[in-house]
Amino acid sequence: MISLRENYKKAVPALKEKYKNVMSIPRITKVVVNTGLGKMTMGGTGGDNKKIFESVITDLSLICGQKVVLTKAKKSIAVYKTRTGMPIGAKVTLRGPKMSDFLERVINIALPRSRDFQGINSKSLDGAGNLTIPIKEHTIFPEIMAESTRIVFGFEITVVTSAKNKEDGLELLRLLEFPIKKDK
Repeated sequence: MISLRENYKKAVPALKEKYKNVMSIPRITKVVVNTGLGKMTMGGTGGDNKKIFESVITDLSLICGQKVVLTKAKKSIAVYKTRTGMPIGAKVTLRGPKMSDFLERVINIALPRSRDFQGINSKSLDGAGNLTIPIKEHTIFPEIMAESTRIVFGFEITVVTSAKNKEDGLELLRLLEFPIKKDK
């Protein structure tokens, strides 16, 4: 089983050669897990929407091990049938030991269980070295009982690093043994 903390301790000597200052070595600062609830709530009544919100919040809290925050619409958009203050998503920000434990579960358990998983695409990194992993079904996590869940939803996991560019972020994540595909 891959331990993120142990891999980082092994990666630091390799990264020290490239960086003069130890404090400038890139590291993972936080993990943000978010999902949108827009399509699930379209056309439903207030009671139905409340049940959907509760189900998503409960499942996401189980997966992350931390309370979920509802995100609300900042302004009304008639085309999407949203009003100011209407709940449109849910998010969790993980730091420290919870972040490490969550990432270990994602890398070792959840991603290998997902259908047709062949590695994370290196194009999932942005210019600042942050990685975004899309999850199509939340039922790949062992905390969720697929038989008892009413709603199957997808979400995104954003791994935020202190890297200055895409190459540094990619190097860090590869040294931490993230399952990133090799470019052809």
